[in-house]
Amino acid sequence: MPAAGSEGEEGPAGPGGGGPAGEQAGTGTPKLCGYLQKLSGKGPLRGFRSRWFVFDPRRCYLYYFKGPQEALPLGRIDIASACFSYHQPEAGAAAAAAGDEGAAFEVHSPNGAVAVLKAATRQDMTYWLQELQQKRWEYCNNLDAAKRDSRTSPTPSDFSKGLVAKDNPDLSILSQNASAERARNILAVETSPTDLVGEQAASQPAPVQPSAINFSLKQWSTEIKNSMSSLRKGNNENRKSIFYTTEEWELLDPTPKDLEDSMALEEKRKHLAEGSKGLSSSAFPFDFGRIPHKTRRPLKDMIGSSKNRNSSDSSPTEWYSGNGNKLVSELQLKYQSQQEELEKLKKDLLSQKELVRLLQQTVRSSQYDKYFASRLCEGVPKEKLELLHQKDDQILGLNNQLEKLNLEKDSLQQEVKNLKCKVGELNEQLGMLMETIQAKDEVIMKLSRQLSECEDNTSSQSGAVNSSMATCTNKELQELDRLKDNLQGYKTQNKFLNKEILELSALRRNAEAREREWQAKYTSLEAKLCQIESKYLILLQEMKTPVCSEEQSPAREVITQLLEDALKAETSEQPEQAFFKPHLVSEYDIYGFQTVPEDDDEEKLVAKSRALDLRSLSLSENREISTGVKWENYLASTMNREMMRCVELKNLIRSGIPHEHRSKMWKWCVNLHVKKFKDSTVPGYFQTLLQNALEKQNPASKQIELDLLRTLPNNKHYSSPTSEGIQKLRNVLLAFSWRNPDIGYCQGLNRLVAIALLYLEQEDAFWCLVTIVEVFMPRDYYTKTLLGSQVDQRVFKDLMSEKLPRLHAHFEQYKVDYTLITFNWFLVVFVDSVVSDILFKIWDSFLYEGPKVIFRFALALFKYKEEEILKLQDSMSIFKYLRYFTRTILDARKLTGIAFGDLNPFPLRQIRNRRTYHLEKVRLELTELEAIREDFLRERETCVEKRDLISDDEEDS
Repeated sequence: MPAAGSEGEEGPAGPGGGGPAGEQAGTGTPKLCGYLQKLSGKGPLRGFRSRWFVFDPRRCYLYYFKGPQEALPLGRIDIASACFSYHQPEAGAAAAAAGDEGAAFEVHSPNGAVAVLKAATRQDMTYWLQELQQKRWEYCNNLDAAKRDSRTSPTPSDFSKGLVAKDNPDLSILSQNASAERARNILAVETSPTDLVGEQAASQPAPVQPSAINFSLKQWSTEIKNSMSSLRKGNNENRKSIFYTTEEWELLDPTPKDLEDSMALEEKRKHLAEGSKGLSSSAFPFDFGRIPHKTRRPLKDMIGSSKNRNSSDSSPTEWYSGNGNKLVSELQLKYQSQQEELEKLKKDLLSQKELVRLLQQTVRSSQYDKYFASRLCEGVPKEKLELLHQKDDQILGLNNQLEKLNLEKDSLQQEVKNLKCKVGELNEQLGMLMETIQAKDEVIMKLSRQLSECEDNTSSQSGAVNSSMATCTNKELQELDRLKDNLQGYKTQNKFLNKEILELSALRRNAEAREREWQAKYTSLEAKLCQIESKYLILLQEMKTPVCSEEQSPAREVITQLLEDALKAETSEQPEQAFFKPHLVSEYDIYGFQTVPEDDDEEKLVAKSRALDLRSLSLSENREISTGVKWENYLASTMNREMMRCVELKNLIRSGIPHEHRSKMWKWCVNLHVKKFKDSTVPGYFQTLLQNALEKQNPASKQIELDLLRTLPNNKHYSSPTSEGIQKLRNVLLAFSWRNPDIGYCQGLNRLVAIALLYLEQEDAFWCLVTIVEVFMPRDYYTKTLLGSQVDQRVFKDLMSEKLPRLHAHFEQYKVDYTLITFNWFLVVFVDSVVSDILFKIWDSFLYEGPKVIFRFALALFKYKEEEILKLQDSMSIFKYLRYFTRTILDARKLTGIAFGDLNPFPLRQIRNRRTYHLEKVRLELTELEAIREDFLRERETCVEKRDLISDDEEDS
């Protein structure tokens, strides 16, 4: 079975319609970003490297990238728990203030790590420090003021728009300390960034610090040694005749000219081999060439190119010759190098002898084969014999080619030996030059002192007095300027450090207060837990060994009290205790849906049990935390680029979008699908439609008004006429009815818009409805005939028979028409059919992938409860169970695994083909019904007895 991520067809992978990369998540403010130099590396490689830094307000992290276009960050710095410092230099303050040398500052983390950063100018350093201080102050204050939830830790910048965002309790921010804010403003230093800070810096090249370019002679010599060792390694590999390549090779027939050249090289090789016995290279019976012939490169060129690359920086130059001792030491070095080279050549000689022995065996075996082949080929035709002779000639030519390559190898080894000698000479000459330069510097200093003494002696006494006074005055002025610069620098440093101390003290006090509050809550919770455990212990003992009747049982009061405690819910009328509120489930969930009904006590208990099960699932699984980490890493990778459709994003969305990122992601998904519609409209298109619908007569407005309060009565955002969601819902439906007069308004559109408005603003919810009706769903899905909806129900029946054959046969056996239940699932995308947590996870995938998700989850719901449904043995109980069974499914993780894993493969092409097939059948049936209706009307007009019959539709009209 294919993996969960396998699909038959997907939409085009293109850039999304998300906001620009220069905007922070959920806000329109420009993000804090720019170039900084970061101290990194170890040992001699330690130094400042230019990095692109971007601040993420969602978690108060400072990410750094290799460049502005990189997707994956190299690392991050936690600003929320960090402190900052920098040191004012004793001298050179004026140059530093002018930005000649830059300015470094430090970011200290609680774990002891210190990040040393350097800005291009002191002005940029001050700007970065103050901005990071401000971001840390805002984040920590919001963290102290927010009411934290156990599953998520959203920050105010994450919630951008929508009814859920505005009603979220996490956004309650405490009033700031007025005196602390006044002190921070006094200590602030007015500054503005340069071109290396901000979004415009991304278009500029990274600044290069002169100090970052370190040239070490030791590193240079090490590099040459590595190059030589790589060449020697390559030669050894060639001796073993091991060739690594990714291209195809073929045998080449040598030309007569190549044969002549090979013979000449063979004679030359014999003369060279006389100087070193046993070093003659053996003949290898094959030569290789690459396909195609035009791109063939000889081995000499490949080795030569590597040699040239490694030796291009070591071209010989004329150096100053030293004295006799230097020459003696140079000769000793040459002698040692020649001794080492001789040892290496001896080793190579042994390897060559072994290779000659092996190849001689190969030649003897080939001769035996040739002999037996000649005996066997006595009766072979002449054409085959000629072919064999040609192959023999070819082998001879290839052998000559190999000899040529061996000669080239020997010449390269000689060049390597010469280069090693030159490197030793260069090192010696370099040391001599360094000593010469040092001696010349000492002579120059000595002559300079003598010149100054001569000038002082030849000047007159009065001139000497005047010049000394002028010199003293100039020195005093320079010293005064230097002291002023240092004073200004120390004042700035003092302001910053005082501000840092003030902020760290406030943050420490807030942390201590938060710790005391959590300690008190912990104590209260522990006491409450002990009480609950004692009550349940009494209950379990009574159930295990009852001692009296139910009416007289002493545990009856305990059971009654436990039920009353379970039915308690959080309401605004309940007084809040000092540290602990004795409830586990609030009256409304985070989406605004009512968790506990108000009327029936039995339904209250069932709803309370379901809400507690949901809370238990969320607390027992660590998957929510891992999913949040994955989303944070993905969003961090999109800080320098726009989001695009990819497999990674699809898998993340299928696992569920976190509550704090859902508003942003829904808007991006909608823009992804309606970009072509938006590009063809004028600015203010939604407002224009809404204005026309309000000013002119709209036939759909009456039905819209009737359905507003019936949309989501169990959601507090739509429960009363004065709710904020009602007016927004009215505006979106009126604007859409004016855009699509053929649809106008259909029951079901109101619920789609109501769900969209929980996370989107009015205009975005309008385009979300356009996406569902005009992009996702087939034509006539929401028209008067509901043609597209009927077709999808027949397609769903086909899929049921294919994916769940046992359940489909069970429904057919008891004649249960389950499409009466699933019709509403498809029309409103499961609104009011599943619990809210599952509903919004379905909508996450639906807005990204399209209507195929509805088929997936509809089948998954039936498969989830397949065994329970198969146990029911009559049509009434089955139909009754189908009406409420979806509300009992609480495990979103299991349901998602069934939808995207167990039901694969699930190609969209199959759904489209079946839609086309059933569409024709439904149209024929509707045509027949229309003909029957016309015949009936015609017969009623002609028959006197049937004239008094009036249909319900005609009576309403």
